[in-house]
Amino acid sequence: MFTGIIEEIGIIKSINHNSLGIDFVISADKIFSDLKLGDSVAVNGCCQTVTNISNKTFTVQAVKETVDLTNFSDLKINDEVNLERALTLQTRLGGHLVAGHVDGVGNIVSIQNSGNSTIFEISANENIIKYMIYKGSITINGVSLTICELSEKSFKVSIIPHTIENTTFKNLKVGDKVNLEPDMVAKYIEKFMTKEDKQESKITLEFLKENGF
Repeated sequence: MFTGIIEEIGIIKSINHNSLGIDFVISADKIFSDLKLGDSVAVNGCCQTVTNISNKTFTVQAVKETVDLTNFSDLKINDEVNLERALTLQTRLGGHLVAGHVDGVGNIVSIQNSGNSTIFEISANENIIKYMIYKGSITINGVSLTICELSEKSFKVSIIPHTIENTTFKNLKVGDKVNLEPDMVAKYIEKFMTKEDKQESKITLEFLKENGF
């Protein structure tokens, strides 16, 4: 589990395609303070397991399903990626609960300056858009952000300069692909409200309203 607060930017040092997927060797700095083999690290928002550590680099293995659902196939040597170690019980939850399970990619539609922030518009398919709400949370390349505008085919986020400079958002261009993970709470609510075993769920809109949702 993660928070969507990026700890540092890593750099892709090598890429090895194999029968299982893709192995990435990534250089970093801060996360090595307590990084161990088997630890989980969110790489551009995708939860990956550390399989090797050597000389300020670590290796992760992205399996085929991960490659198919993310922008990992577009990564090149020397590309920058957002990194976050898994949260602990002592971690402040500055963003929101992020599973690191990317649902798919979106495309940057436009980038516009707006006062002291930058507005990114991102297109996404309906299977991702349906879990979004205005002012709700969204994880983009591992960064926890708030949706400031929403339509049937795209959404917008407003990003402050600090976030731009300390994440890979500073490198993004129109047309680039980004990893998306909607807020998991919406998925649970959808599940509870669907029929299971041919019996209608007891969770209704009236029940949710009565209980503060």
